[in-house]
Amino acid sequence: MDAFSDPQAVARYAENPPRMVPGYGDMQTMARLLLAERAPHDARVLVLGAGGGLELRMFAERQPGWSFVGVDPSAAMLDLARATLGDLSARVHLHHGLIDGAPQGPFDAATCILTLHFIERAERLRTLEQVRRRLRPGAPFVVAHFSIPQGERDLWLSRYAAFATASGIAGAQAETARAGIAERLPILTPEEDENLLREAGFDGVGLFYAGFAFRGWVAWA
Repeated sequence: MDAFSDPQAVARYAENPPRMVPGYGDMQTMARLLLAERAPHDARVLVLGAGGGLELRMFAERQPGWSFVGVDPSAAMLDLARATLGDLSARVHLHHGLIDGAPQGPFDAATCILTLHFIERAERLRTLEQVRRRLRPGAPFVVAHFSIPQGERDLWLSRYAAFATASGIAGAQAETARAGIAERLPILTPEEDENLLREAGFDGVGLFYAGFAFRGWVAWA
């Protein structure tokens, strides 16, 4: 996650998800709709990995009654979130740090988008447990991140790089990203990801999104 303290990488961050994550905008829309199935019109929503502010802005624009707590360990990315949110910042409290130090809630819904793949398995489980403890019973939780079937990492990461190149990312940059992800990220299989959600205490785990090397699930506290 060193890139998230690099000023140049932070400045370019908002450009990259739509070009590197297949169906990124639609995935965000689906996440919002899944939260809205159970969250009240005045929901208090926890957003883990809120740096950049992209999903916070979309949620806040489309759900004017919701308020948010955004959590992120990168101060630079939270500064970018503030800039991205603009006037919408009045409905968002941004917390610098990890989930352990975040407000206890209870929250009516939560998301963790493009974040958990940075975290090793044991810490990922602990993070999910901390989110679960902060949610009201029955509250929705949406996650999306890299998740690749056993033995297929090289294939799907190559497809990820091909998508990025097709979306306008320079080929060398896409290949550098692919190699860095393959070397450094503790990517789990879809089965492992689903089992972690259940182990953390979530019910009704269901796949709602699959885009090349990425998967997304909704579950209930």
